Amino acid sequence: MADARILILDDDADVATAARMLLRRRYPEVTVLDDPAGLPQVLARAVPDIVLLDFNFTPGRTDGAEGLAALDLLRRQPRAPAVIALTAYADVPLAVEALKRGADDFLTKPWDNARLMAAVDSALARRSTAPAHGATAALMGESAPMQAVRAMIASVAPTEANVLVLGENGVGKELVARAIHLASRRAAGTFLAVDMGALPESTFESELFGHRKGSFTDARADRPGRFQAARGGTLFLDEIGNMPLPAQAKLLTALERREVTPLGADRPESVDVRIVSATNLDEARLFDAATFRPDLLFRLNTIVIRVPPLRERRGDIPALLRHYLEHYEAQYGRPARTLSATALAALQAHPWPGNVRALRHACERAVILGGGAQYELADFGLTATAAAPAPVSGAATLNILERDAIAAALAQAQGNISHAAKMLGVSRAALYRKLDKHGI
Repeated sequence: MADARILILDDDADVATAARMLLRRRYPEVTVLDDPAGLPQVLARAVPDIVLLDFNFTPGRTDGAEGLAALDLLRRQPRAPAVIALTAYADVPLAVEALKRGADDFLTKPWDNARLMAAVDSALARRSTAPAHGATAALMGESAPMQAVRAMIASVAPTEANVLVLGENGVGKELVARAIHLASRRAAGTFLAVDMGALPESTFESELFGHRKGSFTDARADRPGRFQAARGGTLFLDEIGNMPLPAQAKLLTALERREVTPLGADRPESVDVRIVSATNLDEARLFDAATFRPDLLFRLNTIVIRVPPLRERRGDIPALLRHYLEHYEAQYGRPARTLSATALAALQAHPWPGNVRALRHACERAVILGGGAQYELADFGLTATAAAPAPVSGAATLNILERDAIAAALAQAQGNISHAAKMLGVSRAALYRKLDKHGI
Protein backbone atom coordinates (compact mmCIF):
# COMPACT_ATOMS: atom_id res chain seq x y z
CA MET A 1 0.00 0.00 0.00
CA ALA A 2 2.58 2.56 -1.11
CA ASP A 3 -0.34 4.90 -1.84
CA ALA A 4 -1.53 4.74 1.78
CA ARG A 5 -2.54 8.03 3.43
CA ILE A 6 -0.76 8.57 6.75
CA LEU A 7 -1.57 11.25 9.31
CA ILE A 8 0.82 12.21 12.13
CA LEU A 9 -1.09 13.90 14.97
CA ASP A 10 1.56 15.29 17.32
CA ASP A 11 2.23 18.80 18.66
CA ASP A 12 6.00 18.26 18.91
CA ALA A 13 7.27 19.70 15.61
CA ASP A 14 10.63 17.89 15.83
CA VAL A 15 9.00 14.53 16.45
CA ALA A 16 6.42 15.02 13.70
CA THR A 17 9.04 16.14 11.18
CA ALA A 18 11.31 13.19 11.95
CA ALA A 19 8.44 10.73 11.53
CA ARG A 20 7.27 12.40 8.32
CA MET A 21 10.75 12.32 6.75
CA LEU A 22 11.18 8.67 7.65
CA LEU A 23 7.77 7.54 6.43
CA ARG A 24 7.89 9.48 3.17
CA ARG A 25 10.72 7.26 1.98
CA ARG A 26 8.07 4.57 1.49
CA TYR A 27 4.72 6.36 1.71
CA PRO A 28 4.57 9.64 -0.27
CA GLU A 29 1.29 10.88 1.24
CA VAL A 30 2.16 11.79 4.84
CA THR A 31 0.57 14.83 6.51
CA VAL A 32 1.06 16.39 9.93
CA LEU A 33 -1.51 17.87 12.31
CA ASP A 34 -0.44 19.50 15.59
CA ASP A 35 -3.84 19.93 17.24
CA PRO A 36 -6.65 17.36 17.57
CA ALA A 37 -9.15 20.23 17.24
CA GLY A 38 -8.44 20.15 13.50
CA LEU A 39 -9.09 16.42 13.18
CA PRO A 40 -12.79 16.68 12.15
CA GLN A 41 -11.83 18.91 9.20
CA VAL A 42 -9.15 16.44 8.10
CA LEU A 43 -11.58 13.53 8.30
CA ALA A 44 -14.19 15.47 6.33
CA ARG A 45 -11.74 15.71 3.41
CA ALA A 46 -10.44 12.12 3.50
CA VAL A 47 -10.07 9.48 6.20
CA PRO A 48 -6.40 8.43 6.42
CA ASP A 49 -5.36 4.80 6.28
CA ILE A 50 -3.19 5.07 9.36
CA VAL A 51 -2.73 7.63 12.15
CA LEU A 52 0.29 8.08 14.42
CA LEU A 53 -1.40 9.56 17.48
CA ASP A 54 0.20 11.41 20.36
CA PHE A 55 -1.87 11.54 23.56
CA ASN A 56 -0.97 14.82 25.27
CA PHE A 57 -1.19 18.22 23.62
CA THR A 58 -1.75 20.75 26.41
CA PRO A 59 1.50 21.64 28.24
CA GLY A 60 1.71 19.87 31.59
CA ARG A 61 -0.94 17.24 30.84
CA THR A 62 0.03 13.59 31.05
CA ASP A 63 -3.36 11.86 31.42
CA GLY A 64 -3.75 11.18 27.70
CA ALA A 65 -7.40 12.33 27.66
CA GLU A 66 -6.96 14.45 24.52
CA GLY A 67 -5.45 11.58 22.58
CA LEU A 68 -8.07 9.11 23.79
CA ALA A 69 -10.83 11.48 22.63
CA ALA A 70 -9.17 11.69 19.20
CA LEU A 71 -8.87 7.89 19.13
CA ASP A 72 -12.59 7.52 19.86
CA LEU A 73 -13.38 9.90 16.97
CA LEU A 74 -11.14 7.95 14.61
CA ARG A 75 -12.70 4.62 15.59
CA ARG A 76 -16.18 5.99 14.81
CA GLN A 77 -15.32 6.54 11.14
CA PRO A 78 -17.09 4.20 8.66
CA ARG A 79 -13.72 2.91 7.43
CA ALA A 80 -11.68 3.52 10.55
CA PRO A 81 -7.93 4.04 10.10
CA ALA A 82 -5.32 1.93 11.81
CA VAL A 83 -3.98 3.83 14.83
CA ILE A 84 -0.53 3.60 16.39
CA ALA A 85 -0.44 5.26 19.80
CA LEU A 86 2.61 7.39 20.67
CA THR A 87 3.62 8.23 24.22
CA ALA A 88 6.71 9.81 25.68
CA TYR A 89 6.05 8.40 29.12
CA ALA A 90 6.06 4.65 28.54
CA ASP A 91 2.80 4.66 30.46
CA VAL A 92 1.55 1.08 30.47
CA PRO A 93 -2.00 1.87 31.70
CA LEU A 94 -2.42 4.53 29.00
CA ALA A 95 -1.07 2.25 26.29
CA VAL A 96 -3.40 -0.54 27.43
CA GLU A 97 -6.39 1.83 27.51
CA ALA A 98 -5.57 2.92 23.95
CA LEU A 99 -5.39 -0.69 22.81
CA LYS A 100 -8.71 -1.45 24.50
CA ARG A 101 -10.30 1.43 22.62
CA GLY A 102 -9.11 0.12 19.28
CA ALA A 103 -5.51 1.27 18.73
CA ASP A 104 -3.58 -1.26 16.67
CA ASP A 105 -0.19 -0.81 18.32
CA PHE A 106 1.84 1.56 20.48
CA LEU A 107 5.32 3.08 20.43
CA THR A 108 7.24 5.01 23.04
CA LYS A 109 9.19 8.13 22.10
CA PRO A 110 11.96 8.31 21.08
CA TRP A 111 11.37 5.30 18.85
CA ASP A 112 13.62 3.05 16.85
CA ASN A 113 13.17 3.85 13.14
CA ALA A 114 13.04 0.20 12.10
CA ARG A 115 10.42 -0.46 14.77
CA LEU A 116 8.30 2.47 13.56
CA MET A 117 8.42 1.30 9.94
CA ALA A 118 7.60 -2.27 10.98
CA ALA A 119 4.65 -1.05 13.07
CA VAL A 120 3.26 0.99 10.17
CA ASP A 121 3.78 -1.81 7.65
CA SER A 122 2.12 -4.37 9.92
CA ALA A 123 -0.83 -2.12 10.77
CA LEU A 124 -1.46 -1.40 7.09
CA ALA A 125 -1.18 -5.08 6.20
CA ARG A 126 -3.72 -6.00 8.89
CA ARG A 127 -6.02 -3.19 7.79
CA SER A 128 -5.90 -4.44 4.20
CA THR A 129 -7.19 -7.84 5.33
CA ALA A 130 -9.91 -6.45 7.59
CA PRO A 131 -13.47 -6.84 6.31
CA ALA A 132 -15.67 -3.88 5.52
CA HIS A 133 -18.01 -4.34 8.46
CA GLY A 134 -16.23 -5.88 11.39
CA ALA A 135 -14.97 -9.37 12.07
CA THR A 136 -18.02 -11.19 10.72
CA ALA A 137 -17.83 -10.17 7.05
CA ALA A 138 -15.05 -12.50 5.93
CA LEU A 139 -16.55 -15.24 8.11
CA MET A 140 -19.92 -15.00 6.33
CA GLY A 141 -21.44 -17.95 4.57
CA GLU A 142 -23.65 -20.92 5.19
CA SER A 143 -21.38 -23.52 3.63
CA ALA A 144 -20.57 -26.52 5.79
CA PRO A 145 -16.89 -25.50 6.23
CA MET A 146 -17.83 -22.03 7.51
CA GLN A 147 -20.53 -23.36 9.79
CA ALA A 148 -17.89 -25.67 11.25
CA VAL A 149 -15.48 -22.74 11.80
CA ARG A 150 -18.13 -20.68 13.57
CA ALA A 151 -19.13 -23.66 15.69
CA MET A 152 -15.49 -24.15 16.71
CA ILE A 153 -15.20 -20.45 17.62
CA ALA A 154 -18.36 -20.64 19.74
CA SER A 155 -17.10 -23.74 21.54
CA VAL A 156 -13.55 -22.67 22.25
CA ALA A 157 -14.01 -18.93 22.89
CA PRO A 158 -15.36 -19.19 26.48
CA THR A 159 -12.40 -21.35 27.52
CA GLU A 160 -8.80 -20.35 28.22
CA ALA A 161 -7.37 -22.88 25.76
CA ASN A 162 -4.64 -21.74 23.41
CA VAL A 163 -5.81 -21.80 19.80
CA LEU A 164 -3.83 -22.26 16.58
CA VAL A 165 -5.51 -20.95 13.42
CA LEU A 166 -4.35 -22.47 10.13
CA GLY A 167 -5.12 -21.27 6.63
CA GLU A 168 -3.83 -19.71 3.44
CA ASN A 169 -3.12 -16.00 2.97
CA GLY A 170 -6.30 -13.97 2.79
CA VAL A 171 -8.74 -16.43 4.41
CA GLY A 172 -9.26 -14.31 7.53
CA LYS A 173 -7.13 -15.93 10.24
CA GLU A 174 -6.87 -12.73 12.28
CA LEU A 175 -10.64 -12.30 12.01
CA VAL A 176 -11.09 -15.73 13.56
CA ALA A 177 -8.74 -14.70 16.37
CA ARG A 178 -10.70 -11.48 16.97
CA ALA A 179 -13.99 -13.40 16.95
CA ILE A 180 -12.58 -15.75 19.62
CA HIS A 181 -11.53 -12.78 21.73
CA LEU A 182 -14.88 -10.99 21.41
CA ALA A 183 -16.77 -14.12 22.46
CA SER A 184 -14.46 -14.85 25.40
CA ARG A 185 -14.43 -13.79 29.05
CA ARG A 186 -11.57 -11.48 28.07
CA ALA A 187 -13.64 -9.45 25.60
CA ALA A 188 -13.36 -6.31 27.74
CA GLY A 189 -9.58 -6.64 27.69
CA THR A 190 -7.04 -5.88 24.98
CA PHE A 191 -6.73 -7.76 21.70
CA LEU A 192 -3.17 -7.21 20.52
CA ALA A 193 -1.89 -8.64 17.22
CA VAL A 194 1.84 -9.17 16.67
CA ASP A 195 3.41 -10.21 13.37
CA MET A 196 6.00 -12.61 14.71
CA GLY A 197 7.73 -13.01 11.38
CA ALA A 198 8.34 -9.26 11.17
CA LEU A 199 10.09 -8.98 14.56
CA PRO A 200 13.87 -8.69 14.10
CA GLU A 201 15.62 -11.39 16.10
CA SER A 202 17.84 -8.72 17.68
CA THR A 203 14.83 -6.96 19.27
CA PHE A 204 12.58 -9.97 19.76
CA GLU A 205 12.83 -10.06 23.56
CA SER A 206 12.45 -6.30 23.92
CA GLU A 207 9.33 -6.24 21.72
CA LEU A 208 7.61 -9.17 23.41
CA PHE A 209 8.86 -8.93 26.98
CA GLY A 210 9.79 -5.24 27.34
CA HIS A 211 12.97 -3.61 28.62
CA ARG A 212 14.27 -1.39 31.38
CA LYS A 213 15.87 2.00 30.87
CA GLY A 214 19.57 1.62 30.11
CA SER A 215 19.38 -2.09 29.26
CA PHE A 216 20.87 -1.31 25.82
CA THR A 217 22.10 1.75 23.93
CA ASP A 218 18.75 3.15 22.77
CA ALA A 219 16.75 2.12 25.84
CA ARG A 220 16.07 5.65 27.10
CA ALA A 221 13.01 4.68 29.13
CA ASP A 222 11.26 1.62 30.50
CA ARG A 223 9.09 0.04 27.83
CA PRO A 224 6.40 -2.62 28.26
CA GLY A 225 6.42 -5.60 25.95
CA ARG A 226 3.47 -7.09 24.13
CA PHE A 227 2.85 -9.64 26.86
CA GLN A 228 2.49 -6.86 29.46
CA ALA A 229 0.39 -4.63 27.20
CA ALA A 230 -2.11 -7.44 26.53
CA ARG A 231 -2.43 -8.39 30.20
CA GLY A 232 -5.99 -9.53 30.90
CA GLY A 233 -6.72 -9.86 27.19
CA THR A 234 -5.71 -11.86 24.13
CA LEU A 235 -2.31 -11.86 22.43
CA PHE A 236 -2.54 -12.87 18.77
CA LEU A 237 0.78 -14.22 17.48
CA ASP A 238 0.52 -14.08 13.70
CA GLU A 239 2.92 -15.73 11.24
CA ILE A 240 4.47 -17.95 13.90
CA GLY A 241 5.73 -20.27 11.18
CA ASN A 242 8.22 -17.61 10.09
CA MET A 243 9.93 -17.32 13.49
CA PRO A 244 13.59 -18.40 13.63
CA LEU A 245 14.29 -21.33 15.95
CA PRO A 246 16.16 -19.27 18.62
CA ALA A 247 13.15 -16.96 18.92
CA GLN A 248 10.87 -19.99 19.21
CA ALA A 249 12.89 -21.16 22.21
CA LYS A 250 12.45 -17.80 23.97
CA LEU A 251 8.70 -17.80 23.33
CA LEU A 252 8.42 -21.37 24.60
CA THR A 253 10.09 -20.42 27.89
CA ALA A 254 7.63 -17.55 28.42
CA LEU A 255 4.63 -19.78 27.71
CA GLU A 256 5.85 -22.59 29.94
CA ARG A 257 6.56 -20.34 32.92
CA ARG A 258 3.69 -17.89 32.33
CA GLU A 259 6.14 -15.13 33.08
CA VAL A 260 8.56 -12.88 31.23
CA THR A 261 11.70 -11.04 32.26
CA PRO A 262 12.15 -7.61 30.63
CA LEU A 263 15.64 -6.91 29.33
CA GLY A 264 17.64 -5.30 32.12
CA ALA A 265 15.27 -6.49 34.87
CA ASP A 266 16.46 -8.66 37.74
CA ARG A 267 13.19 -10.50 38.30
CA PRO A 268 10.43 -11.98 36.11
CA GLU A 269 6.88 -10.65 35.81
CA SER A 270 3.86 -12.93 35.68
CA VAL A 271 1.68 -12.57 32.60
CA ASP A 272 -2.04 -13.12 32.19
CA VAL A 273 -2.80 -13.42 28.50
CA ARG A 274 -4.60 -15.88 26.30
CA ILE A 275 -2.59 -16.96 23.28
CA VAL A 276 -4.13 -17.32 19.84
CA SER A 277 -1.63 -17.93 17.06
CA ALA A 278 -1.77 -18.39 13.30
CA THR A 279 0.31 -19.49 10.34
CA ASN A 280 -0.11 -20.09 6.64
CA LEU A 281 2.39 -22.96 6.70
CA ASP A 282 0.98 -26.27 5.57
CA GLU A 283 0.86 -28.86 8.32
CA ALA A 284 3.67 -30.96 6.85
CA ARG A 285 6.04 -28.01 7.23
CA LEU A 286 4.62 -27.05 10.60
CA PHE A 287 5.23 -30.52 12.03
CA ASP A 288 8.79 -30.61 10.64
CA ALA A 289 11.13 -30.16 13.62
CA ALA A 290 13.64 -28.40 11.37
CA THR A 291 11.08 -25.64 10.80
CA PHE A 292 9.12 -25.50 14.05
CA ARG A 293 9.84 -26.77 17.55
CA PRO A 294 7.46 -29.62 18.46
CA ASP A 295 7.38 -28.57 22.13
CA LEU A 296 6.31 -25.04 21.19
CA LEU A 297 3.69 -26.40 18.80
CA PHE A 298 2.36 -28.54 21.65
CA ARG A 299 1.91 -25.37 23.73
CA LEU A 300 0.14 -23.49 20.96
CA ASN A 301 -2.17 -26.04 19.37
CA THR A 302 -4.43 -27.12 22.23
CA ILE A 303 -7.23 -26.35 19.76
CA VAL A 304 -6.67 -26.11 16.01
CA ILE A 305 -9.08 -24.23 13.75
CA ARG A 306 -8.57 -24.70 10.01
CA VAL A 307 -10.02 -21.85 7.94
CA PRO A 308 -10.99 -23.15 4.47
CA PRO A 309 -9.83 -21.40 1.30
CA LEU A 310 -12.53 -19.72 -0.75
CA ARG A 311 -12.33 -22.36 -3.50
CA GLU A 312 -13.56 -24.93 -0.96
CA ARG A 313 -16.68 -22.91 -0.15
CA ARG A 314 -17.80 -21.58 -3.50
CA GLY A 315 -21.40 -21.48 -2.33
CA ASP A 316 -20.50 -18.55 -0.07
CA ILE A 317 -19.16 -16.42 -2.94
CA PRO A 318 -22.52 -14.83 -3.97
CA ALA A 319 -23.16 -13.56 -0.42
CA LEU A 320 -19.61 -12.21 -0.13
CA LEU A 321 -19.93 -10.46 -3.49
CA ARG A 322 -23.20 -8.82 -2.51
CA HIS A 323 -21.76 -7.71 0.83
CA TYR A 324 -18.63 -6.08 -0.55
CA LEU A 325 -20.30 -4.57 -3.62
CA GLU A 326 -22.94 -2.93 -1.45
CA HIS A 327 -20.30 -1.69 0.96
CA TYR A 328 -18.15 -0.05 -1.72
CA GLU A 329 -21.19 1.39 -3.50
CA ALA A 330 -22.05 3.17 -0.26
CA GLN A 331 -18.44 4.16 0.43
CA TYR A 332 -17.87 5.69 -3.02
CA GLY A 333 -21.39 7.02 -3.54
CA ARG A 334 -21.99 4.81 -6.59
CA PRO A 335 -25.42 3.58 -7.67
CA ALA A 336 -26.47 0.05 -6.77
CA ARG A 337 -26.09 -2.37 -9.68
CA THR A 338 -26.86 -6.03 -10.12
CA LEU A 339 -24.34 -8.69 -11.07
CA SER A 340 -24.81 -10.35 -14.45
CA ALA A 341 -25.46 -14.08 -14.42
CA THR A 342 -22.41 -14.67 -16.63
CA ALA A 343 -20.16 -12.72 -14.27
CA LEU A 344 -21.53 -14.49 -11.19
CA ALA A 345 -20.92 -17.93 -12.72
CA ALA A 346 -17.35 -17.00 -13.67
CA LEU A 347 -16.62 -15.49 -10.25
CA GLN A 348 -17.86 -18.63 -8.54
CA ALA A 349 -15.67 -20.75 -10.78
CA HIS A 350 -12.58 -18.59 -10.22
CA PRO A 351 -9.94 -20.27 -7.97
CA TRP A 352 -9.35 -17.09 -5.90
CA PRO A 353 -5.71 -17.73 -4.91
CA GLY A 354 -5.88 -14.63 -2.69
CA ASN A 355 -9.11 -15.85 -1.04
CA VAL A 356 -11.53 -13.36 0.57
CA ARG A 357 -8.94 -10.59 0.53
CA ALA A 358 -8.63 -10.86 -3.27
CA LEU A 359 -12.40 -11.00 -3.70
CA ARG A 360 -12.80 -7.84 -1.65
CA HIS A 361 -10.21 -5.99 -3.74
CA ALA A 362 -11.93 -7.18 -6.93
CA CYS A 363 -15.27 -5.84 -5.68
CA GLU A 364 -13.75 -2.46 -4.87
CA ARG A 365 -12.27 -2.31 -8.37
CA ALA A 366 -15.59 -3.22 -9.96
CA VAL A 367 -17.44 -0.46 -8.08
CA ILE A 368 -14.82 2.15 -9.00
CA LEU A 369 -14.28 1.22 -12.65
CA GLY A 370 -17.50 -0.48 -13.75
CA GLY A 371 -19.84 1.72 -15.75
CA GLY A 372 -22.47 -0.52 -17.30
CA ALA A 373 -26.00 -1.29 -16.25
CA GLN A 374 -24.71 -4.47 -14.57
CA TYR A 375 -21.40 -5.62 -13.17
CA GLU A 376 -19.58 -7.71 -15.75
CA LEU A 377 -16.58 -9.98 -15.30
CA ALA A 378 -14.15 -7.46 -16.80
CA ASP A 379 -15.11 -4.95 -14.08
CA PHE A 380 -13.48 -7.26 -11.53
CA GLY A 381 -10.17 -7.36 -13.38
CA LEU A 382 -10.66 -10.98 -14.40
CA THR A 383 -10.83 -12.61 -17.81
CA ALA A 384 -13.28 -15.26 -18.94
CA THR A 385 -10.63 -17.92 -18.57
CA ALA A 386 -7.35 -17.84 -16.70
CA ALA A 387 -5.82 -19.97 -19.45
CA ALA A 388 -6.53 -17.37 -22.12
CA PRO A 389 -6.12 -13.88 -20.67
CA ALA A 390 -6.86 -10.81 -22.71
CA PRO A 391 -3.86 -9.34 -24.56
CA VAL A 392 -1.92 -6.88 -22.43
CA SER A 393 1.24 -4.87 -22.82
CA GLY A 394 3.54 -2.43 -21.08
CA ALA A 395 2.85 -1.92 -17.37
CA ALA A 396 0.10 -4.55 -17.41
CA THR A 397 2.58 -7.13 -18.70
CA LEU A 398 5.04 -6.21 -15.94
CA ASN A 399 2.28 -6.57 -13.36
CA ILE A 400 1.44 -10.04 -14.64
CA LEU A 401 5.11 -11.07 -14.62
CA GLU A 402 5.55 -9.73 -11.10
CA ARG A 403 2.44 -11.53 -9.87
CA ASP A 404 3.54 -14.79 -11.47
CA ALA A 405 7.02 -14.47 -9.93
CA ILE A 406 5.54 -13.90 -6.49
CA ALA A 407 3.14 -16.83 -6.86
CA ALA A 408 6.00 -19.10 -7.97
CA ALA A 409 8.21 -18.02 -5.06
CA LEU A 410 5.41 -18.61 -2.56
CA ALA A 411 4.77 -22.05 -4.02
CA GLN A 412 8.47 -22.94 -3.87
CA ALA A 413 8.67 -21.62 -0.29
CA GLN A 414 5.49 -23.54 0.59
CA GLY A 415 3.80 -20.36 1.80
CA ASN A 416 6.68 -19.16 4.00
CA ILE A 417 6.71 -15.38 3.56
CA SER A 418 10.27 -14.92 4.85
CA HIS A 419 11.69 -17.57 2.51
CA ALA A 420 9.74 -16.22 -0.47
CA ALA A 421 10.98 -12.69 0.24
CA LYS A 422 14.59 -13.92 0.26
CA MET A 423 14.07 -15.72 -3.06
CA LEU A 424 12.68 -12.53 -4.60
CA GLY A 425 15.34 -10.31 -3.06
CA VAL A 426 12.88 -8.04 -1.26
CA SER A 427 12.02 -7.36 2.38
CA ARG A 428 9.09 -9.03 4.11
CA ALA A 429 7.32 -5.67 4.31
CA ALA A 430 7.80 -5.10 0.56
CA LEU A 431 6.47 -8.56 -0.20
CA TYR A 432 3.40 -7.96 1.96
CA ARG A 433 2.69 -4.78 -0.01
CA LYS A 434 3.00 -6.66 -3.29
CA LEU A 435 0.74 -9.44 -2.02
CA ASP A 436 -1.84 -6.79 -1.21
CA LYS A 437 -1.32 -5.09 -4.58
CA HIS A 438 -1.93 -8.29 -6.52
CA GLY A 439 -4.60 -9.69 -4.24
CA ILE A 440 -2.59 -12.83 -3.48
